[in-house]
Amino acid sequence: MRSRTPALRWVLAVLLTACTACTGDSTPASSGTTAVPDSSGDIVVASGRDVTGKGGVRQQLIDTWNARQDRLRTGRHARLVELPGSADQQRSQLLGALQSDSAQYDVINLDVTWVPEFAEAGLIRPLPTGMVDADVIPSVAATARWNDEVYAIPFNSDVGLLYYRTDYLKKAGVQNTDLSKGLDWAKLKELIDTLDESSGNDRPRGYEKGWTAQFGAYEGRTVNGMEAFASAQDAVTLTDDQGRYTASVQGLENGLAELRGRTQGPYLLKDALHSDEDESLTDFTNGRTAFLRHWPYAYRTLHQSLDGTQLGVAPLPGKAVLGGQNLALTRSSGQQPGARDLIGFLTGAESERCLLDAGFAATRTSAYLNDDVTCRSETPSAAASATASPSLAGESTDRMPRDTRGRPRYAPDILLPALTDSVSRPRTPLYGAFTQTFATELGKLFTNDPPSDSELAKDLDKSLRHVLPAG
Repeated sequence: MRSRTPALRWVLAVLLTACTACTGDSTPASSGTTAVPDSSGDIVVASGRDVTGKGGVRQQLIDTWNARQDRLRTGRHARLVELPGSADQQRSQLLGALQSDSAQYDVINLDVTWVPEFAEAGLIRPLPTGMVDADVIPSVAATARWNDEVYAIPFNSDVGLLYYRTDYLKKAGVQNTDLSKGLDWAKLKELIDTLDESSGNDRPRGYEKGWTAQFGAYEGRTVNGMEAFASAQDAVTLTDDQGRYTASVQGLENGLAELRGRTQGPYLLKDALHSDEDESLTDFTNGRTAFLRHWPYAYRTLHQSLDGTQLGVAPLPGKAVLGGQNLALTRSSGQQPGARDLIGFLTGAESERCLLDAGFAATRTSAYLNDDVTCRSETPSAAASATASPSLAGESTDRMPRDTRGRPRYAPDILLPALTDSVSRPRTPLYGAFTQTFATELGKLFTNDPPSDSELAKDLDKSLRHVLPAG
């Protein structure tokens, strides 16, 4: 591991505390009520909101681990603490709590982009390299490392996908509405043109524009921007594996041209320029668009209001950005053996299958392809919940399509390849500064009088050179 001087550690801590730019949200971080010392003796797991709902699959997995500890009489017990606020607020809370020792968190669930920051600041411990084995999807496994050491174990993954209204396409006269094998942006625009040209009874009721996504002034803009940059004719790589800036003005101009082509003109719903995940999901569900760029959890959510004759899902045209969260052991944890065992259980093959069945993107190939890997529960509390998969939560009322083995139907053929082919955002201890700068500069493209690609590329290059070390 690369050594750090006390002065460098102090500088990094100041930078990390000051920068709330994981999402670019200017809302002050909530102080919450979670940053208090823990005296229960529990292994405390700090995490953001579980998209499978209250008492969702993450809590159920912890309950299962606790039941096993009770059966084995180890005396260990784990407790989940959900942090309030948006992602950037949660990051600020974690940094503040760990730097000041105001909360005794043992395990923290980190966004994949935060791992280098927390590792470089000395807030999380290296973990055994064997905890990330060959079963972990390679693109996902790469997010666990920094400076040739494993600092966090992939827990649940994420990747951009394209959801679409098959009923809208049929109504407009499109013959082949199965897009599951993939399409490029030219084909997507062709389909949108067909919808836009329909009229009268052939025009879907409520339809306004072709597609929507998350271009609000937060991390969603960074993600969508990075997907455009990675999909440009000459893919734009902004940093090397050490977080050093490597892009050129010409490369940035190519990326901006691709982004402009996706967002300007008649294709994008105007509200998308200010939308986040919830807002874009609502607009699509309400029928305002035929296409939606979103994350895997939307598959389950959308199927609660749309059926299989109305909804389809496909790989995102071009490149899709990798997301997700990894579990890390805090430097201050006094329960290291138990916490490592808990991390191993939560990220093991059986748990990953539970996460997949509940609507998350699993991090292990076996969860998608190995029929012998199943989700089982040892605690009655899980069986009482209807938020997760039938295999973990008993009889479920959710309408998510499943294959004969209980997996989400799209998981092996669409979700797994999308994760495998995904691209990462820059991996840097200064990710907060990067994403705030990147999202702010891209915002100029969405003004009433946007600069040219050449002008904006020069501004973006100058700004990124200011916040990132040179490659």
